[in-house]
Amino acid sequence: MSTSEQLRAAMVDAFTGDDEITDPEWERAARAVPRELFTGSFFLPVPGSNPTAYRPVFRGEPGWLEHVYSNETLITQLDGRTRPEDVTGGTATGAPSSSSTLPSLVLRMWHQLGAEAGHRALEIGTGTGYSTALGAHRLGDANLTSIEYDPQVGEAAAAAIKAAGYSPHLIIGDGLLGDPDGGPYDRLIATCSVRHVPLPWLHQVKPGGLILVTLSGWGYGFGLALLVVTGPGQATGRFLPGYTSFMIARPHDRPPRQGLSLLPGDERPTRINPEIIGTWTGSWVAQLAAPSAERMGVGGQQILSDVATGSQARTMPNPEGGWTVVQRGPLRLWDQVENAVETWQKLGEPHQEGFGITVSTSGQHVWIGHEDGPGWDLPI
Repeated sequence: MSTSEQLRAAMVDAFTGDDEITDPEWERAARAVPRELFTGSFFLPVPGSNPTAYRPVFRGEPGWLEHVYSNETLITQLDGRTRPEDVTGGTATGAPSSSSTLPSLVLRMWHQLGAEAGHRALEIGTGTGYSTALGAHRLGDANLTSIEYDPQVGEAAAAAIKAAGYSPHLIIGDGLLGDPDGGPYDRLIATCSVRHVPLPWLHQVKPGGLILVTLSGWGYGFGLALLVVTGPGQATGRFLPGYTSFMIARPHDRPPRQGLSLLPGDERPTRINPEIIGTWTGSWVAQLAAPSAERMGVGGQQILSDVATGSQARTMPNPEGGWTVVQRGPLRLWDQVENAVETWQKLGEPHQEGFGITVSTSGQHVWIGHEDGPGWDLPI
C-alpha cells in the first residue's frame, strides 16, 4: 500500500464501525476516495494569533498528507476569495468561507440521510468535492447532482472529482434555489447552513423524501435537522444529537456592517446568567428568540445587535454580584432571549435533539418536545 492508502485506511478505521457509521457501503466509499485530490492546498490556523491568522499549506510539504488524512476540517478559502495560492507574506487573516469538512462528519451525514443505491440525491454545496465524490461512489454518477455557489470553488471541485474518476451532474448556481431542471429527488443534503429551509427544496424532494440540513443564523447557534417532506412545500422533522456546524450559505449571511457603536440605554439586572447563551444549545435558544440579531462576546459579557432595527443589548458584571443588561431600540432583545431561555430551562435544558421543526406554506416553526409545545418562528 502507498503512504496515502495507509493513512486513508487508518483514518477510516478510526471512525467507522461505531454506532453512527455502520453501513459498509459508505465505509467502502471512504476507503476508495483519495481525499488528497480535493485538498491540494489549505489553511491552518496559527496558534495563539488574535485575530486568527492562517498559514497556507501546499501539496508535498512536510506534514501535508498527514493533515489531509487527519479527521479535521481543512479551510480552503477566506473571505469568499482568498485561496492559499493567493497569500504572500506567510499568513493571512479573514473569515473562512470554504472548507473540506472533517471526513467523519461528511460520512455520518450521508449515513444519517439514509441515502442508498437507487436514490436520487441533491447536494447543496459542492465545496472541495470530497463529499460529492463519496456520494457519487455510493449512489452512482447518474443519481447525484451537486450545486456550488462560488464559481472558483466549483471549478476546482469539478477538476478534482474528474481526477478521482467520478462524473456526477455539477451545477454552478444558488443552491438555495435547488435544481429547477432536476428532480424529483429522494434525498437532499446541505453542506452549508441556512436561516430557514428554502422553499424550492420542499418542491424538488418528493413526498416521503428526506432533507438533512443545518439551521443556523447570525447568533452562531446551530442545529442539524432531518426532515421528512410531507407534501409540496411541507415537511416535519427532528433535530439530531451531536454538534454539527457549517458556514452559512452566502445569501443567508448577515449584511456587512462598518462597525458597532455601543450606545447608552435602559439598564436592569438580568434574570438569567448570560454565560448560558455562550453554550451550544443556549446560543441556539437565544438565536431562535432574536433571529435577526448578531451575537458577539465571551462568557457572561454578551452583545446582541439587531441587524434589522439597530436595537442593542449588552451584559456586564454587576459590582454587587450578578449581571446587568443595557438595552436600547425598538426591540428589547434581552427580554426576548431571557424569556426563551427561561422556557427552555423549565423544560430541563434539552439538547437540540429535544427540538423539532414544522414547515408549511404559512411559515417555519421550531418547537420543543412536540408540535404543540413552546416554539419560535424562523425568519423567512
